[in-house]
Amino acid sequence: MCFKNLPVEFDSGGVATLRGGIPDPYSVTVSKPEVGVTDADREEKIQRLMASNGHIKDLNMDPVTRVAGALAVHVTADLDTGSYLDAHSQATLFRGYEVILMGRDPRDAIFVSSRACGVCGGVHSHAAAYAIEMAMGLAPPPLGTVVRNMGEAVEMGYDNPLHLYLLAGPDYSEAVVSSVNPGLWRKAQTWRCVGTGIHGFVHMSDLMAALNPLAGELYREGLEFTRVSREAFSLLHGKYPHPQTIVPGGVSSTITVQVLNEFHSRLSQCFDYARRMIAVWDDLCEFFYEADDRYQMVGYRPNDFIDPGFWDDPYAYDADYATCNDWGERRFSTPGVIIDGELVTTRLTDINIGWEEFVDHSYYEDWAGDRYQTDELGNPISPYHPWNKQTIPAPSGKNWREKYTWACTPRWDRTSVEAGAYVRLMTTAMAQKQPENEFMQPTGHSLRMTIPKGMGPEMEVEWHVPEKWNAFERNRGRAYHYLFAALVALESLLEAYRLLKAGETRVAAVPAEELEDHIPRDERRGVGWWGAGRGWLTHHLVMDEGKIVNYQICTPSTINASPRDPWDQPGPFEEAVMNTPIIEAVEDPSKFTSIDMLRAIRSFDPCMPCTTHVHTPQGTVTREVNTCSCGVD
Repeated sequence: MCFKNLPVEFDSGGVATLRGGIPDPYSVTVSKPEVGVTDADREEKIQRLMASNGHIKDLNMDPVTRVAGALAVHVTADLDTGSYLDAHSQATLFRGYEVILMGRDPRDAIFVSSRACGVCGGVHSHAAAYAIEMAMGLAPPPLGTVVRNMGEAVEMGYDNPLHLYLLAGPDYSEAVVSSVNPGLWRKAQTWRCVGTGIHGFVHMSDLMAALNPLAGELYREGLEFTRVSREAFSLLHGKYPHPQTIVPGGVSSTITVQVLNEFHSRLSQCFDYARRMIAVWDDLCEFFYEADDRYQMVGYRPNDFIDPGFWDDPYAYDADYATCNDWGERRFSTPGVIIDGELVTTRLTDINIGWEEFVDHSYYEDWAGDRYQTDELGNPISPYHPWNKQTIPAPSGKNWREKYTWACTPRWDRTSVEAGAYVRLMTTAMAQKQPENEFMQPTGHSLRMTIPKGMGPEMEVEWHVPEKWNAFERNRGRAYHYLFAALVALESLLEAYRLLKAGETRVAAVPAEELEDHIPRDERRGVGWWGAGRGWLTHHLVMDEGKIVNYQICTPSTINASPRDPWDQPGPFEEAVMNTPIIEAVEDPSKFTSIDMLRAIRSFDPCMPCTTHVHTPQGTVTREVNTCSCGVD
């Protein structure tokens, strides 16, 4: 592979070097990705339209609150043409976990960083452990890795129903659709569902009624299954969120056959539920597409994605950066970068050296100098790489042309890429490198999965890589991802039984009382490549003299909610909103709910308790949605 925008090239042996002859190879003015229109040009067009067209409105979704942060979205909408002309995603609260961790014992990162999110506590603990054990040189024994896989697979089983039925689901419910799209509701009353034999709903209107908040059958069932997955996780790690059993070099859990049996009893409930979930979201997507093909553009973005992979092969993972390309490509979920629909790499080193974070439009000071010019293998890295990044908060007033958010701007090869649980399906399907297993088969363009026999018969389902990416495919992808994660949990459970039967009971590299002796006193770097319910999650660590000297967390919401970059490329939220048509009836602007924009934003699973305000000159339209309490992730 070769980077398109970074000044990095590869020789015939795959060794990366900086391209020669460039005085300042990483200056942000050297490489300029293609951008359709600059912010200045866009603003000029908007001002012209506003001067001649009273249908141009400034709309604000503010606040969209979170426990450990907040999100606001500002857009300019043309109600006459039914389009959004501009969008800005604004994280309005500073978190500062990277600052809190400075100077601490590296083991503290597991427990401090997990508080970055009230939903994703387990994944942050694991990402921190991966970063620390890479720096310490501690490889978990096979059962330790298997237990990690089991816990993190069922954590996805908590997050996916939470999103699909408690967060995104109400936007497709009878209560919402009958109000904002009366014509669509009338079609739903006569549209017969294809999956009736699986999910039990005859007409789409029946399915939409089941999505009604609090009262709907699917809403209440989704809440119940979040409990089942939390119980399964807690059996392995003591509690959820913020587990106490994740340690560098494995876990500190006591794993017995009884524990595995109790885990199995929870997991076995998930497969019939997965069967139903997939049928529900397949029908929802097809109904909306058939009713109005403009829905294919709601939340649309180009097929540009990134994921570091998830769930390790217990016999390949050794916590070593030098071998990360090997153990990375043997994960159940393959690492990968997809640009313009093409899988360009599955190597973790490529993903790492192509990663940069900018703060041109963020409330931070830029950092001076670059402590590291290469990774541990000699591959060049940018001054904007997380190992070089410094978190220096510098709050200021909101200005769309300058600083307007606490989120920074992650980019790979200076391209705006999207993170999401569904990206795991894409990279795994396209790469065809998944470990041999009984239940999953990547084909190059799809992922075939076998649902074990439960209350229903064994059946095969197939998720296809979509040609057009939008809000509906994000939601459908999460339904299939729920099954994907459950099958990884099942494969890992079977391996745990085999290990216990063979007498392999060790779950950590060293006993807890010896762990401090393994903390190095020289300078070390590590990276935890892991995943969250919303996709990509990395923790980059630098430690020296046994203490953390730099720590950088990059979450999927950081990527997706990112502001403009130095080349005026919008972040994924911003781009998805600008591509979204306004389909709801807006004959009376005072009754405009902005439901299409909400569907676009919610499809990324931003996961917050929110009261969304949309301001128009005719008054303030307030839409209240009660969701989960969780942090910015």
